[in-house]
Amino acid sequence: MDEYTTLAIIAVAALAHASFQLSISMLTLLSSHTIGKKNTHNNLLLRTHAFVIGAGVMTLLLISSLALVLSYIYSATATPLFIWIIGCGLLTGVGISVAIFYYRKEAGTSLWIPRPMARYLSSRTKSTSSSAESFSLGMVSAISEILFTLAPIFIAAFSLVQLHPIWQLVGIAVYTIISLSSLIVVNCLISSGHSISKVQKWREANKRFLQLASGALLIILAVYIYVEHVMLAVALTAAGEI
Repeated sequence: MDEYTTLAIIAVAALAHASFQLSISMLTLLSSHTIGKKNTHNNLLLRTHAFVIGAGVMTLLLISSLALVLSYIYSATATPLFIWIIGCGLLTGVGISVAIFYYRKEAGTSLWIPRPMARYLSSRTKSTSSSAESFSLGMVSAISEILFTLAPIFIAAFSLVQLHPIWQLVGIAVYTIISLSSLIVVNCLISSGHSISKVQKWREANKRFLQLASGALLIILAVYIYVEHVMLAVALTAAGEI
């Protein structure tokens, strides 16, 4: 598999990551409470930018750490098929789960996460009063979403270890930037003065489409990887034994 195909897989995995909504919910909540407390626009910018940077740093750390662990398992001469199979299983399982019950069956954009965690994240977001706290909150948001983002991060990380070190850096940058794209867009809208209520209304109106698109993207990626890496390897092995 060449570098560009590998980077394409990483980009698609990052796009699936970007479609998840927990960090966006926390960012809009942080923004609305910052505005509600009559803070200046500069304070709003500092906190929202710090949140996005914190989420980006944690995403970078997650994919880099997992890639390091998987690099000890990976063999350049014989790619462990069981790792690709695990990755496909994760993608399929998360894809089906997201497509069925990512959002709670109620008005708004409440996600299907444990109630105690949701209450903690909400109270933590509302109590944030500085850019440093916003940065740490962004890191927490990336960790809190790991139940959903583990699958695309796993696939991207294992794809990374098969690249030359220079291309690995490119792959990490591609994944981090694309996975943050939705946060960056929302942050730009908020920073430019767009109403948070309009952003929230758009999310509510399109949440089912985003939910199905996220699930479908994960499943399609799983099918492609299974055919490209698992079935093809098995077929070539069988052909060699004939």
